Amino acid sequence: MNFKWHHFELDDPKLPAWLDDHVPDIAAAALRQSETRPRCDHLGDGIILNLRGANLNEGQDVEDMVSLRLWVTKDMVVTVRMRRIFALEDIRQKISEGDGPESVGEFLVMLVTGLTDRIERTALRLAAATDSIEDAVLGADDSDGDQASLGPLRRMAIKLRRYIGPQKDAMAKLAALESPILTDADRLELREPANRMALALEALDSVRDRLNSLQDHSDMQVALRQGRNGYVLSLIAGIFLPLGFLTGLFGMNVAGLPGTEWPMAFLVLCAVMLGVAIALLALFKWLDWL
Repeated sequence: MNFKWHHFELDDPKLPAWLDDHVPDIAAAALRQSETRPRCDHLGDGIILNLRGANLNEGQDVEDMVSLRLWVTKDMVVTVRMRRIFALEDIRQKISEGDGPESVGEFLVMLVTGLTDRIERTALRLAAATDSIEDAVLGADDSDGDQASLGPLRRMAIKLRRYIGPQKDAMAKLAALESPILTDADRLELREPANRMALALEALDSVRDRLNSLQDHSDMQVALRQGRNGYVLSLIAGIFLPLGFLTGLFGMNVAGLPGTEWPMAFLVLCAVMLGVAIALLALFKWLDWL
């Protein structure tokens, strides 16, 4: 390696003093930011680079993308992180095996490629999950369980899209950056992960649109079921409303009700109510309400 790599945790108490001594003020402020979004800016003889990686740490959500802040010059790389980033672990492993990057440009190529590989795999897994839910929701074997997972997948796609869009722009800018830090070969190699990031972004956009369409379809199906259930209840009410009127009328405890002294009155009333119900059913059938 013909450059020095300085790596820090964001909460390292020694970080502010070290940055003040070795890094320009603007770059130092960028490295200390608690909240970042992907960016690539040429500053003097160096590059400020903020990137995001898929959160593959155990017990954490993959869509809560981990941030990485970099300041790179021709002979130095400074990286600052809050959580573990596996793309950096890969570079560290290669360095320990004697197969690490020989220049800052090679370091950036390895880092960007590693981040892109994991983001691309995450986007593909999300697309595969969407395919499975799409088959279940639109197919014959529709299930509430599959529909219930639409919400989490939509939130995942939205959160990933929030950072992958700016990251694609930052990587494209890095690949086109005219800087002595990068050779023509470095720029050529950086174009490939930048193109793959653009494809991952398009896949996420497609997943988001498909999930929105599935959610609309699911909401429509629920509305149709509710409408059918309400319609059936309305028909039932339409039949029992006149029957309830008859039972209420003949259930009044007043003098003069017909049939109070006739033993067959109850059976006759039941027959009349049955006939009314049958007549109403026939009327509903004739009106094509059934």
